[in-house]
Amino acid sequence: MPQPVPPIDGHCDPRFSAVRTAFEENFRDRDELGAAVSVRLGGETVVDLWGGWADAARTRAWERETLVNVWSTSKGPTALCAHLLADRGLLDLDAPVAAYWPEFAAAGKQDVLVRHLLSHRAGLSGLREPHSFAQLCDWELTVGRLAAQEPWWEPGTRSGYHALTFGFLVGEVVRRVSGLLPGAFLEREVTGPLGIDFTIGLPEKEAGRAAELVHPRAASGSERAAVLSQLAPAALAALTNPAVGAAEANTARWRAAEIPAANGHGTARAVAALYGILASQGAHGSRQVLTPAAAERVREGQGGCVDLVLGAGFAHETEVGLGLWLSGANGSYGPNPRAFGHDGFGGSCGLADPEAGVSLGYVMNRMGPHIADDPRKSALVDALYNALGGSPERSGDAD
Repeated sequence: MPQPVPPIDGHCDPRFSAVRTAFEENFRDRDELGAAVSVRLGGETVVDLWGGWADAARTRAWERETLVNVWSTSKGPTALCAHLLADRGLLDLDAPVAAYWPEFAAAGKQDVLVRHLLSHRAGLSGLREPHSFAQLCDWELTVGRLAAQEPWWEPGTRSGYHALTFGFLVGEVVRRVSGLLPGAFLEREVTGPLGIDFTIGLPEKEAGRAAELVHPRAASGSERAAVLSQLAPAALAALTNPAVGAAEANTARWRAAEIPAANGHGTARAVAALYGILASQGAHGSRQVLTPAAAERVREGQGGCVDLVLGAGFAHETEVGLGLWLSGANGSYGPNPRAFGHDGFGGSCGLADPEAGVSLGYVMNRMGPHIADDPRKSALVDALYNALGGSPERSGDAD
């Protein structure tokens, strides 16, 4: 049954009225609670909309400065840290991880490359030994266990989504090279200087701006057992060791921790700005953070395959670049197969399309059951490209 559409605040260039319509329809037809969407074109903000409620009880309106945990949409900014270091000649993506992190060479991982970490091909999709939520919040313990662990599969051969471990693996390399954890590095090099409202974790002083996440409908015991029975050990480890959701993400402990694959907090405006950097737009159309060559390297495809972790939900092939997923034939990020982005558990999304000169950020607090391609996100992406006039012009080396 259609629901009332709450007041929508912000602005929308008339050329992108289809995006506003889709945003309103998410509230009316797709059970949106509170959300925001932002689009940048050529480095300028052309859509910046928000509406709904920041809490399940509907006592706090979603405001311009409301922050929310974006789950795996955090992986784009985390990957940006590594690409900045590579762009400056401080990190070689084709070097063994152990060249920067010697302990990582244990258990036959001496030949695992930095690019394997960025492309979910390191074979470390999850931990083998039981790992609790409290232990996940312990950086030294988690990276130490990953360094000592034997891979689940031969590194470099296939992707297997590193749902939580991605941030610790890439983040520890960032720390070994820069001396800073990725949250501090991102703040020093990008978000602080450019005034982008995004953090890894959430400072206690900002807790009052945070939206409350609402978990999707819980599966019954039999439904959950049926899903888990289909998962290989590497997938079970990635998705359930530990299992985390809205209950954990709403806690002070989660917000205080450094979990770079999953606990980034920001506005839609901030997500669009950060993904715009990855699309070589610069943050505000003036300062180029990544060189064009470095931005192009972000979407350097590592080979399509049925992902070893996501395969249970996506039977089709997907392809990951160096930290972001390519839109590909299935069009997850629009009709340009070389557009790229990252979805967050429950619905959020960051998108970048260098050919169209566009980036998008979408954040929300009512989580859907999807790891990727939530219907609300897909409606916004479709509306964006309808407004752009369909498929963008592609570079000569596009697939």
